[in-house]
Formats: sequence, structure tokens, C-alpha cells
Amino acid sequence: MPSLPLFPATIAGSLPKPAWLAEPEKLWAPWRQQGADLIAAKQDAALVWLKVQEDAGIDIVSEGEQFRIHFVHGFLEHIGGIDWARKTKMGIRNNRYTVEVPTVTAKLTRPRSIHGDEARFSRAHTKNRLKFTLPGPMTICDTIADAHYGRRADMAMAFAGLLTAEALELQAQGVDVIQFDEPAFNVFMDDVKDWGIAALERAARGLTCKTAVHICYGYGIEANIKWKDTLGSEWRQYEEIFPALNASRINQVSLECAGSRVPISLIAHLKDKEILVGAIDVASEKVETAEDVAGTIREALKFADSERIQPCTNCGMAPLPRAVAEGKLRALGAGASLMRAQIGRG
Repeated sequence: MPSLPLFPATIAGSLPKPAWLAEPEKLWAPWRQQGADLIAAKQDAALVWLKVQEDAGIDIVSEGEQFRIHFVHGFLEHIGGIDWARKTKMGIRNNRYTVEVPTVTAKLTRPRSIHGDEARFSRAHTKNRLKFTLPGPMTICDTIADAHYGRRADMAMAFAGLLTAEALELQAQGVDVIQFDEPAFNVFMDDVKDWGIAALERAARGLTCKTAVHICYGYGIEANIKWKDTLGSEWRQYEEIFPALNASRINQVSLECAGSRVPISLIAHLKDKEILVGAIDVASEKVETAEDVAGTIREALKFADSERIQPCTNCGMAPLPRAVAEGKLRALGAGASLMRAQIGRG
């Protein structure tokens, strides 16, 4: 496997589902195949996106979450102790919106590997470094109701133990980076410091591959857009949790930068971490240029040394048109290459 270049490009999460797999440009779109045909369709989609990423110059690739409908429920649907028929009305992201969610009614169990086959398939079809994403324990607990554990922190630790077992199996399949997605970290800042980071570290226990946490502001639904409109001229939520994250055992932190109101200076709080700098705005269908991406990297260089910066997408791109996502991937790879050339290490 080739060594990583300066400014290795990567992605934060999902990529659009091809039309043969699910309805394009729609979150939570149901599968269009069943049984063996569905397995083949998912694998075909993963192959397409692995190839597209490689051609675009993405150094650390993923299967783009082609094997699951939703980044949290794709994991939860295989977990024991959850009653999917018992729906509980619950406020999500500190009551930003309310939905009926499944309910934990017994001790949580993981009867079998959940994503192992997917990781094995992906590893066999790319020579690049491979990333795999999992939902973080705090965000899981903000997506499902509890009628068993009594405290959200206790349920988070139970989920963290299951995530550990899953992550260790993914690592054994040759995954180079395991990323835990924790958008809830931008909402429950006190809980992050009280037990959220501890649960995250529990989920990553024993891993020797790179570990990452992705913290975004949410996208894709009207409630998230309206919430972000209330945050003022600067989004400084990261400022409260980055010092504690910097003291954690997690190797990498992924954050939004491009097209957001996050002051990029906040990455100075992550002086001991590799930083996945969001240089692609996933809330816009405008395709960035290589210079746009390079400009974001240059801004990051004012607050972090070059060896720690990895240009990345702000978040997943599942709802975007496929052509737009492909263009953004090419811009990301080209912008990283442009910066390497300008620094003289291309």
C-alpha cells in the first residue's frame, strides 16, 4: 500500500445511491431490490464509488455507505434488545425535531458481525487506504428511545461496547480508519464532557488503526437548516468541546469549514490531532474548484501544521445529485494536489 501524501484527501461519509439501488437524492430511500439482487446491487454501487474516488484523487476512500439506508439505523437494525414495533415519540438533537423512534426494551446485544462482509468486500476492491464509518454512541442514544437502562449515559456505554466489538472486526478486515459519527456532540456539550467522550473512547478501545470522530451541524432536512439560521454570524459550538477532544485518545477530528460559519481558527484547539478539514460544502449543489479547496487548506494552515491536515467533505453527500457529488470529489482531490504542488511536495 502506497504511503500517504501531504494533505491526503478523504470523505466524511455517505455518497449518493445509484438509481438502480434506491431513489436518488432522497434520504432514507428504500431499497429497489431484494435478496441476492439487493446484495449484488449494493456491491455494484460500492464498486462504482470506490473507482470514482480513486480516479478523483481521494487517498483514503470508503464505500460511501452504499450498504445501509441510514448512518445510525443501518447499525441498529441488527442489534438485539430493540423493539422496532414499540414506537416512542422523542425529541431529536435537543428537541430540534420530534419523531417516533424504536425503543430499547432489554439488554443490548450484537448477535453477529454487522458490517464485516461490507468491509471485506471494499478492502478487496481498492488499494487505497480504507475508511469505514460507524454511528457514535451519543448520537445513537439521541436517535432511539430508552425503556431499559434509565440513564442515557448508561445506554451509551452499552452501545459503546457493541461498537468496540464491531470496530475490532472491521480492523481485522483491513480497515485503516474507523470513524465514529457524532453530530450530537454539537448539541449536548455538557454531556460530551461528562460522558460523551468517555463513551467514544470506550467504542474505540483496543483499536490500533486510526480512529476519527466526525462532528457536523446536520443537513438534509428543514429542521437542521432552520436551527443553523439561529446560530448567528459565527458557529462556535466546536470551541466548547475541542479542548476535551484534544485530550482524548481519538486520533482524528472531522469538522465543517467550507460554506459554514465555523471560524477555522477553532482548529487551534486540536493541537495534538489530525484534522479532517471540511473543504467541500455538502449543503450546496455548486461544485467547488480546486482553488476553492486549496483556499480552505491555506486558511487551516494558519492554525495547524501541514502534516496534520486532511482535506475532507463537510459531511455526507447522499442527497446530492450523483454528478454533483462526483464533481465535488474531483475538486477535493485536485485542491489537495494543487496545495502539494504549491508547497513543493506534489
